[in-house]
Amino acid sequence: MGLATGIAATSLSSRRRRRIGRHVQGWLFAAPWILGFVIFVAGPMLASAVMVFTDWDLLSPARFAGLNNIRRLFVHDPLVGHSLKITTMYAIVSVPMDIAAGLTLAMLLNANIRGLRFYRTLYYLPVVLSGVASALLWRWLFSPEFGPLNYILSLFGIAGPAWLLDPEWAMPALVMMTLWSVGGGMVIYLAALQGVPTELYEASIVDGAGWWPRLRFITLPMITPVIFFQLVMGIIRSLQVFTPAFIMTQGGPLNATLFYELYLYRIAFEQFRMGFASAMAWLLFLYILVLTLLVFRSARSWVYYEGEQRGG
Repeated sequence: MGLATGIAATSLSSRRRRRIGRHVQGWLFAAPWILGFVIFVAGPMLASAVMVFTDWDLLSPARFAGLNNIRRLFVHDPLVGHSLKITTMYAIVSVPMDIAAGLTLAMLLNANIRGLRFYRTLYYLPVVLSGVASALLWRWLFSPEFGPLNYILSLFGIAGPAWLLDPEWAMPALVMMTLWSVGGGMVIYLAALQGVPTELYEASIVDGAGWWPRLRFITLPMITPVIFFQLVMGIIRSLQVFTPAFIMTQGGPLNATLFYELYLYRIAFEQFRMGFASAMAWLLFLYILVLTLLVFRSARSWVYYEGEQRGG
């Protein structure tokens, strides 16, 4: 009896050691990511939350400022509201346009045509280019004197606008530039389209459905999870746009392209008002969070998940 009890205790202890060893190994494998998150994400976020209530110029010691930065954010600095409005307008126009263009392109390339791989590669190439290189290229394209865009318009007797030098055309020009990188979304939509069961299309053709009913009642519902993903990522990305305005317009002319991130950069690294910049950063974080939650809430009424429907 005592021997059996000892063997059982030894076996239990051995299993406990193996279980602890597996836990230790798991934490060791996760340690690089955890350390990176704490040092480069959680730590800076906590520091910025503290800096909201201080005045600090990076050179002198920080001074407690109470709610002054928050008050300045909502009351005393009209450019905060202006830049947020400009950025929101950019997102409202560019995100649907990017989704529609990427989906249309994916549907055109989701056919068995000659040179399909070449076209897919061609449309995806701008995605891998540097944002700075793309901005410099488009600044040349939009040049009112030497740009090829106005030259092409002149061939049809149309006097091209000043584009980036005109307050009325600067923002439309940057919105047009977003079509340059629809190849990234195109690849995702292509994968989604190729995952739609072909038997659904075959059954619809037998029933006499044309291309529009097939698109409306089969294709779009089946790829709504991908559209939802692209919508969320597009909102987050467009509300943080920085490089095009920084390289091409510097926020001008007349603050027509003063995006929120660009103004935040000016406050933080040109005027060295780190407390106010931290307050701006948290306002943008909360703004993106609220919009993302609203999109997630709306997804219940229009996103179709095949597995959930079958389960129900």
